[in-house]
Amino acid sequence: MIFWKKKKPASDATSSTIPEDSSGNPQEQLQDSQPLSNAPLSDARAESTAANVPAQEATTTKVGWFKRVLQKTNDLFRTDIRDLWKSEGELVDDEFLSKLYAILIRTDMGPNMATKIKDSIHDQYRARKVHQEDVLKVIRDRISESLKSKGGTLNLPDTKPAVILVVGVNGSGKTTSIAKLAHRLTNQGKRVLLAAGDTFRAAAVEQLKIWADRIGCDIVLGDQGSDPASVAFKAMQRAVAEGYDVCIVDTAGRLQTQGHLMQQLEKIKRVLQKHVETAPHEVLLVLDATAGQNAISQAKGFSEAAGCTGIVLSKLDGTAKGGVIIPIAEQFGLPVKFVGLGEKLPDLQEFSPDDFAAALFS
Repeated sequence: MIFWKKKKPASDATSSTIPEDSSGNPQEQLQDSQPLSNAPLSDARAESTAANVPAQEATTTKVGWFKRVLQKTNDLFRTDIRDLWKSEGELVDDEFLSKLYAILIRTDMGPNMATKIKDSIHDQYRARKVHQEDVLKVIRDRISESLKSKGGTLNLPDTKPAVILVVGVNGSGKTTSIAKLAHRLTNQGKRVLLAAGDTFRAAAVEQLKIWADRIGCDIVLGDQGSDPASVAFKAMQRAVAEGYDVCIVDTAGRLQTQGHLMQQLEKIKRVLQKHVETAPHEVLLVLDATAGQNAISQAKGFSEAAGCTGIVLSKLDGTAKGGVIIPIAEQFGLPVKFVGLGEKLPDLQEFSPDDFAAALFS
């Protein structure tokens, strides 16, 4: 049985504890127990504020967001690279380059990028003394160059409804990322409908219901264990009939090795296309930044099975391996659409390669 849940007025929505995956991941909790009127600064207000400051100051603010969440990666790198310098200048020889390479690898940026950086420093400074800031500049330039074409915004049509399918493994932060995205789009004045397609986990449906209440958007629910494609069908039927701007479809968290569940994704996509031929317009893969190199195998499996169009990198603030974004973007050519910078609803920002590179080793 499928039923629709109409949004509650924002004044009636309150925070509560949200259970996490049955896989044993830590429970997620809404950030405060206050009514929405006391919730953190919304995207809309933040964007309005940013519009009133000089462009240079706004850019500095964006770099500051990344610098804040990349603090653990930055601290690790700064501490390790500082140990390479025993004097004001350090001779660039094989030993120096080998140690630098090992430090870069620890950020999870991958051997390809680490090798490129090492070779650049070798070519520019071989057998010469180099200062720490010179090395940091080479690193920033190479990363920024590599990621230059790997950022991007949502590619949604002007026609209604735009359809976003969200996939990822259990515990990746998928449900919370959906809530943050819905919050962002709602603050842009769009009518958003959520489809709770993760029917295998009652906790996931309940979590999305609570988020929908708090955000002030509508949601289509299904009974536990029901066919996720039927939830997607009902959601699309309603989105078309009632003229919603955006329909965001959640899917069951799954491992990339579970073939039958990957086939289920194909079924959901076929159902969406019965209502909107070009749907889904975005297939966003949510990856947990704390998963490190394992996130790469996730990206490979899902990009092949689901036809992903972009990545949402969650929990970037909780890892010292923020460099993992580099090999993901390099190997699969998928643009990083958004990064999760915290646990509150506004803590989802569009990815900026230049700002990321500036903050990573600032």
